[in-house]
Amino acid sequence: MSGKFPLLQHEEERDVEVSWEDQSRINQFSKLNTRLDRLEDEYKAQKTEKEYLDDLTIEIELLDDDEPVLYKIGDAFVKVSLEGAQARLEKDKEVIDSCVDDLDSQITKISAEMEELKKTLYGKFGQAINLERN
Repeated sequence: MSGKFPLLQHEEERDVEVSWEDQSRINQFSKLNTRLDRLEDEYKAQKTEKEYLDDLTIEIELLDDDEPVLYKIGDAFVKVSLEGAQARLEKDKEVIDSCVDDLDSQITKISAEMEELKKTLYGKFGQAINLERN
């Protein structure tokens, strides 16, 4: 016995040369993976914000018409009428819905690109490469 582990001997026999195109694909996959992580974090944050706005819509409906509402704009709270708060809330919800849809579209597109890269890279490298997300 040569002193090497049988698994390592098996992997050494499967050495595959990494071409410039392969390295470019690996780099592209890595970039997409990083971007996907950021998009998914942003997606979760926007979904949470949407849930807050939905809850706020219910809360505002319970208020009296003549009561001013403190509405957060940026880092400040501003007193607005109930109607004004409801109108702003609807606009904010539309913006978030649009943002969530856009993020979902980007996530879908990037995931599809990553799947294509996975097929190509696993086809060439097999078990010698790990492209699975943690």
